[in-house]
Amino acid sequence: MSLEDYVGNPLWPVLVETVHAMIMYSHHKAYIRDVVLHEQPDITSQNLATKLSIPLGEALVILHELQKQKPESK
Repeated sequence: MSLEDYVGNPLWPVLVETVHAMIMYSHHKAYIRDVVLHEQPDITSQNLATKLSIPLGEALVILHELQKQKPESK
């Protein structure tokens, strides 16, 4: 299942809201943006979840948000 399949799901906004409420969300997002994606720019959400021992849902939301930010920074 691709990231876009998850984003198109009607429950996606619920997952995003839940992830944003997690205490470590902002720290994980910053670490993924500043460290992990520089080392492994094509990391999958499953591999990210395993590497950082975070829930798959959190990895999906963070990767989606960071991918959305890429075009804006160019």
